[in-house]
Amino acid sequence: MEKFKTAVILAGGKSSRMGFDKQFLRIKERRLMDIVINKLKEEFEEIVIVTNKPEYYVGLSDKITSDIIKGMGPLSGIHVGLKNASSRYSYFIACDMPNVNLEYIRYMKKKINELNPKACITRLGGWIEAFNGFYSKDLVEEIEEHLKEDKRSVNSLLKKVDTLYIEEEQARKFSPKWEMFINLNTREELDNYIKNYSN
Repeated sequence: MEKFKTAVILAGGKSSRMGFDKQFLRIKERRLMDIVINKLKEEFEEIVIVTNKPEYYVGLSDKITSDIIKGMGPLSGIHVGLKNASSRYSYFIACDMPNVNLEYIRYMKKKINELNPKACITRLGGWIEAFNGFYSKDLVEEIEEHLKEDKRSVNSLLKKVDTLYIEEEQARKFSPKWEMFINLNTREELDNYIKNYSN
Protein backbone atom coordinates (compact mmCIF):
# COMPACT_ATOMS: atom_id res chain seq x y z
CA MET A 1 0.00 0.00 0.00
CA GLU A 2 1.30 3.43 -0.92
CA LYS A 3 1.89 5.83 1.94
CA PHE A 4 0.61 9.23 0.75
CA LYS A 5 -1.49 8.67 -2.36
CA THR A 6 -4.84 10.02 -1.15
CA ALA A 7 -6.43 13.36 -0.28
CA VAL A 8 -9.95 13.49 1.16
CA ILE A 9 -12.28 16.48 0.87
CA LEU A 10 -15.12 16.62 3.38
CA ALA A 11 -18.19 18.25 1.86
CA GLY A 12 -20.98 17.13 4.16
CA GLY A 13 -21.46 19.98 6.64
CA LYS A 14 -24.79 21.64 7.33
CA SER A 15 -23.64 25.08 6.09
CA SER A 16 -26.27 26.75 8.29
CA ARG A 17 -24.33 29.99 8.77
CA MET A 18 -23.61 30.41 5.04
CA GLY A 19 -27.26 30.13 4.09
CA PHE A 20 -26.58 27.68 1.27
CA ASP A 21 -24.61 24.44 0.87
CA LYS A 22 -20.89 25.23 0.96
CA GLN A 23 -20.23 22.47 -1.57
CA PHE A 24 -21.53 24.98 -4.12
CA LEU A 25 -19.33 27.92 -3.10
CA ARG A 26 -17.92 29.90 -6.01
CA ILE A 27 -14.92 32.22 -6.12
CA LYS A 28 -15.26 34.59 -9.07
CA GLU A 29 -17.39 32.14 -11.05
CA ARG A 30 -15.14 29.16 -10.31
CA ARG A 31 -16.50 26.45 -8.06
CA LEU A 32 -14.35 26.34 -4.91
CA MET A 33 -14.51 22.54 -4.91
CA ASP A 34 -12.87 22.49 -8.36
CA ILE A 35 -10.15 24.89 -7.20
CA VAL A 36 -9.33 22.66 -4.21
CA ILE A 37 -9.38 19.45 -6.27
CA ASN A 38 -7.06 20.86 -8.93
CA LYS A 39 -4.58 22.07 -6.32
CA LEU A 40 -4.57 18.75 -4.47
CA LYS A 41 -3.94 16.86 -7.71
CA GLU A 42 -0.53 18.54 -7.85
CA GLU A 43 0.45 16.40 -4.83
CA PHE A 44 -1.95 13.44 -4.66
CA GLU A 45 -2.91 10.73 -7.15
CA GLU A 46 -6.29 9.98 -5.62
CA ILE A 47 -9.05 12.34 -4.47
CA VAL A 48 -11.92 11.09 -2.31
CA ILE A 49 -14.93 13.38 -1.84
CA VAL A 50 -17.19 12.69 1.15
CA THR A 51 -20.57 14.28 0.44
CA ASN A 52 -24.22 14.07 1.45
CA LYS A 53 -25.13 14.87 -2.17
CA PRO A 54 -23.24 12.33 -4.32
CA GLU A 55 -25.54 12.99 -7.26
CA TYR A 56 -23.92 16.39 -7.64
CA TYR A 57 -20.61 14.77 -8.57
CA VAL A 58 -21.78 12.34 -11.24
CA GLY A 59 -19.24 12.28 -14.05
CA LEU A 60 -16.19 13.15 -11.96
CA SER A 61 -13.34 10.67 -12.13
CA ASP A 62 -12.68 11.04 -8.39
CA LYS A 63 -14.02 8.67 -5.72
CA ILE A 64 -17.35 9.88 -4.34
CA THR A 65 -18.71 8.48 -1.07
CA SER A 66 -21.07 9.30 1.81
CA ASP A 67 -20.99 8.73 5.56
CA ILE A 68 -21.50 5.13 6.65
CA ILE A 69 -22.13 6.16 10.26
CA LYS A 70 -24.71 8.92 9.85
CA GLY A 71 -25.22 12.06 11.87
CA MET A 72 -22.00 11.96 13.89
CA GLY A 73 -20.21 15.00 12.48
CA PRO A 74 -16.71 15.27 11.02
CA LEU A 75 -15.48 11.99 12.53
CA SER A 76 -18.00 10.17 10.33
CA GLY A 77 -16.44 11.82 7.30
CA ILE A 78 -12.91 10.97 8.42
CA HIS A 79 -14.05 7.37 8.97
CA VAL A 80 -15.52 6.81 5.51
CA GLY A 81 -12.71 8.77 3.86
CA LEU A 82 -10.12 6.45 5.40
CA LYS A 83 -12.13 3.36 4.45
CA ASN A 84 -12.17 4.48 0.80
CA ALA A 85 -8.54 5.60 0.67
CA SER A 86 -5.94 3.58 -1.23
CA SER A 87 -3.02 4.75 0.89
CA ARG A 88 -1.92 4.31 4.48
CA TYR A 89 -2.14 8.03 5.21
CA SER A 90 -4.73 10.42 3.81
CA TYR A 91 -4.64 14.19 3.82
CA PHE A 92 -7.94 15.73 4.94
CA ILE A 93 -9.35 19.15 4.11
CA ALA A 94 -12.84 20.65 4.21
CA CYS A 95 -14.58 21.89 1.07
CA ASP A 96 -14.73 25.46 2.46
CA MET A 97 -10.94 25.75 2.97
CA PRO A 98 -9.64 27.54 -0.13
CA ASN A 99 -5.94 27.86 0.69
CA VAL A 100 -4.18 24.55 0.01
CA ASN A 101 -0.55 24.90 1.14
CA LEU A 102 1.49 22.27 -0.69
CA GLU A 103 4.71 23.26 1.04
CA TYR A 104 3.14 22.56 4.44
CA ILE A 105 1.66 19.29 3.20
CA ARG A 106 5.15 18.18 2.16
CA TYR A 107 6.53 19.20 5.54
CA MET A 108 3.89 17.09 7.31
CA LYS A 109 4.77 14.12 5.09
CA LYS A 110 8.40 14.47 6.10
CA LYS A 111 7.52 14.50 9.81
CA ILE A 112 5.22 11.49 9.38
CA ASN A 113 8.02 9.57 7.64
CA GLU A 114 10.24 10.22 10.66
CA LEU A 115 7.75 9.16 13.35
CA ASN A 116 4.88 7.16 11.75
CA PRO A 117 2.09 8.51 14.02
CA LYS A 118 -1.59 7.72 13.54
CA ALA A 119 -2.36 11.38 12.86
CA CYS A 120 -0.48 14.59 12.14
CA ILE A 121 -2.39 17.69 13.23
CA THR A 122 -1.57 21.35 13.86
CA ARG A 123 -2.15 22.79 17.31
CA LEU A 124 -3.04 26.42 18.04
CA GLY A 125 -2.62 26.92 21.77
CA GLY A 126 -5.17 24.60 23.34
CA TRP A 127 -7.07 24.14 20.08
CA ILE A 128 -6.43 21.78 17.20
CA GLU A 129 -6.92 22.30 13.49
CA ALA A 130 -8.65 19.03 12.62
CA PHE A 131 -8.29 19.64 8.89
CA ASN A 132 -5.27 20.47 6.78
CA GLY A 133 -3.85 17.35 8.43
CA PHE A 134 -3.15 13.65 7.94
CA TYR A 135 -4.91 10.61 9.37
CA SER A 136 -3.86 6.95 9.14
CA LYS A 137 -6.01 4.11 7.87
CA ASP A 138 -5.05 2.37 11.13
CA LEU A 139 -7.57 4.67 12.87
CA VAL A 140 -10.70 3.18 11.27
CA GLU A 141 -11.54 0.74 14.07
CA GLU A 142 -10.68 3.25 16.79
CA ILE A 143 -13.00 5.82 15.21
CA GLU A 144 -15.79 3.21 15.08
CA GLU A 145 -15.33 2.42 18.78
CA HIS A 146 -15.22 6.13 19.62
CA LEU A 147 -18.47 6.78 17.77
CA LYS A 148 -20.16 3.73 19.33
CA GLU A 149 -19.55 5.42 22.68
CA ASP A 150 -21.37 8.48 21.23
CA LYS A 151 -18.15 10.50 21.29
CA ARG A 152 -18.04 12.82 18.29
CA SER A 153 -15.06 15.04 19.08
CA VAL A 154 -12.03 14.71 16.81
CA ASN A 155 -9.94 16.21 19.60
CA SER A 156 -10.99 13.55 22.14
CA LEU A 157 -10.09 10.79 19.66
CA LEU A 158 -6.66 12.29 18.93
CA LYS A 159 -5.89 12.46 22.65
CA LYS A 160 -6.28 8.67 22.83
CA VAL A 161 -4.05 7.77 19.87
CA ASP A 162 -0.48 8.41 18.75
CA THR A 163 -0.85 11.92 17.36
CA LEU A 164 1.96 14.11 16.09
CA TYR A 165 1.13 17.72 16.90
CA ILE A 166 2.81 20.49 14.93
CA GLU A 167 2.84 23.58 17.11
CA GLU A 168 1.69 27.03 16.03
CA GLU A 169 5.18 28.56 15.92
CA GLN A 170 6.35 26.00 13.36
CA ALA A 171 3.15 26.15 11.29
CA ARG A 172 3.32 29.94 11.04
CA LYS A 173 6.63 29.59 9.18
CA PHE A 174 4.52 28.25 6.32
CA SER A 175 1.44 30.42 6.85
CA PRO A 176 2.24 33.55 8.92
CA LYS A 177 -1.34 34.86 8.87
CA TRP A 178 -2.81 31.36 9.40
CA GLU A 179 -4.46 31.64 5.98
CA MET A 180 -4.01 27.93 5.21
CA PHE A 181 -6.58 27.23 7.95
CA ILE A 182 -9.19 29.75 6.76
CA ASN A 183 -12.62 28.26 6.30
CA LEU A 184 -15.56 30.14 4.85
CA ASN A 185 -18.54 29.82 7.19
CA THR A 186 -20.49 33.00 6.42
CA ARG A 187 -21.18 35.24 3.45
CA GLU A 188 -19.09 37.93 5.15
CA GLU A 189 -16.10 35.57 5.36
CA LEU A 190 -16.60 34.65 1.71
CA ASP A 191 -16.68 38.31 0.67
CA ASN A 192 -13.57 39.08 2.74
CA TYR A 193 -11.74 36.12 1.23
CA ILE A 194 -12.56 37.20 -2.33
CA LYS A 195 -11.41 40.75 -1.49
CA ASN A 196 -8.17 39.85 0.29
CA TYR A 197 -6.91 36.51 -0.99
CA SER A 198 -8.30 35.48 -4.36
CA ASN A 199 -6.59 36.58 -7.56
